[in-house]
Amino acid sequence: MPTFDSLMNPLLEALFELGGSGSIDEIYETVIEMQDIDDELASVPHNPEKSNLTEIGYRMAWARTYLKKFGFLENSTRGVWALTPLAREKRKVNPKDVVKTVREADKKVSRQKARKTNRSESIELSNIDSVDSDSWHEELYHLLTKEIAPDAFERLTQRLLRESGFVQVEVTGRTGDGGIDGRGIARIHGFMRFHVIFQCKKYQGSVSAGEIRDFRGAMVGRADKGLFITTGTFTPAAIKEATRDGAPPIDLVDGEELAEKLKEFRLGVNTEMIEKVTLNKKWFHKL
Repeated sequence: MPTFDSLMNPLLEALFELGGSGSIDEIYETVIEMQDIDDELASVPHNPEKSNLTEIGYRMAWARTYLKKFGFLENSTRGVWALTPLAREKRKVNPKDVVKTVREADKKVSRQKARKTNRSESIELSNIDSVDSDSWHEELYHLLTKEIAPDAFERLTQRLLRESGFVQVEVTGRTGDGGIDGRGIARIHGFMRFHVIFQCKKYQGSVSAGEIRDFRGAMVGRADKGLFITTGTFTPAAIKEATRDGAPPIDLVDGEELAEKLKEFRLGVNTEMIEKVTLNKKWFHKL
């Protein structure tokens, strides 16, 4: 299992390969492919009781966090990570230097925090959640996998698809139906329509390529596309199987994307914010 610091340069290489920016999933998949990490190792869960992250995904998150603090990465609120001008210039880092520099900076911040009387002004840099993910993801993951019943999860999927523009969405899940939980019609700009069969799986771990093949076998001849939604993750082999040439396509939605969609449509996830828009001219000049 690679350590988080050994993943720093592969992560930078992956972003260069992706054109300088990429989503967490794109970076993850590119690192896995470029480093030739096998499916079994990539599927090892970090803490299945608390999150749907794989161990490698967790360590990549720490690598991103350290590289951001070191000035090599920046990220947007939509989860897109990008190389900074410094990263484009240097291209590589010495992982030991990164770890030493960031930890020393964190200690300095901690000492400054201890001297502050107003805790609301303090900045927490030691917790990965403050940079790369939010605690509400973990709470939602526990709620979906532990607290609600499978039929409630199916109804949640049904509601989410309707909010996304699907029509005639029905839950049809029954034993012996190859894992098919329901069907619906996706409307594209009000003109094109695709018949979609979906499977929604409460899962603590990674969905394998075999499960994708089984689902495809059940959907062949019954729909234009397949949709597989899970609270867990998908192995690299499963992702490749879903888009295999010559086979009916299957779209994949993992736990992280599911959480963001629930947040987007405010389905049990509420956000409160005051919007202030400013123009960052330097950002445009760095492109």
